[in-house]
Amino acid sequence: MAFAAYCRDLYKRYDARKKAVDAVNGITLEVHEGECFGLLGPNGAGKTTTVEIFEGLLTQTSGHVEVLGRQWSGRDADEIRQRIGISLQDTKLNDKLTVLETLTLFRSFYRTGREPESTIDMVSLDEKANAFVGKLSGGQKQRLAVACALVGDPELLFLDEPTTGLDPQSRRELWDIIREQRDRARTTLITTHYMDEAQRLCDRVAVVDHGKVIALGSPDELIRQIGGEHVIEFDLIHSDGQGSVVGADLFQGLPSVNAARAEGGGYSLTVSEPHRALPALITLLQSRQLELGRLATRHVSLEDVFVTLTGRHLRDEEISSN
Repeated sequence: MAFAAYCRDLYKRYDARKKAVDAVNGITLEVHEGECFGLLGPNGAGKTTTVEIFEGLLTQTSGHVEVLGRQWSGRDADEIRQRIGISLQDTKLNDKLTVLETLTLFRSFYRTGREPESTIDMVSLDEKANAFVGKLSGGQKQRLAVACALVGDPELLFLDEPTTGLDPQSRRELWDIIREQRDRARTTLITTHYMDEAQRLCDRVAVVDHGKVIALGSPDELIRQIGGEHVIEFDLIHSDGQGSVVGADLFQGLPSVNAARAEGGGYSLTVSEPHRALPALITLLQSRQLELGRLATRHVSLEDVFVTLTGRHLRDEEISSN
């Protein structure tokens, strides 16, 4: 199978006064042609650094990198640029140009591509075609940045946190664009810390943490690896109204329970058959005279995969980084 992007033993080290930092620490990835591939993980995990090396914006400290069968050197570099589209995590565009002027400028960088007007329509900015970039909202600027990445009709599209700051409707419209890219046998490499987004869009994902790939596969494969397809979440209360404190291992032996952990003052059980686990859980609580404060069930998600692998929530990482 041909690779749209490939790296082997990729390292990126930043030398600091006190201590060197390995932003990327030995990553190997194979992005297949025609797939939507996701790099998932918290801020600081190494996702953006990895993507910027693929994009030719950074040079790796060591390791081998290929993009569309070529390397970032000499004439190959010019050929790669003609065949890729890039939407950065933070794109700065000229505030004094209109939306149409901006897309016309970016279209001029490519030998072939889309018409600027049709690209504007793709990202639902047709009513803002003659508006100055400086007058756009944050979400509109984000959509314009994606349009700049699309106007060359790329074989390989890089989207770094593309839906951050978008409203729900704009987010779904961008999802449709990514799906259309895949339907046309084009490749998309997306970074995101929205696990639900990756689960909906990506054929395969790599979970990255501390500069390393800690899991790789399709969303369904990664979810199956943690055992169980459902999660039961519940809180317990004492008669005094305070949260009950019992060990999560109390629930480990219940029917179809694959994993049990204390979480946020409550408990989370990964189970294969909720219809067996729930009655057993209620019976156990009654026998111990423990009272439920809250009970909910849901399907296992990629967020649960991250928690299982790292012992922490992705959202906790986002909060601690702010």
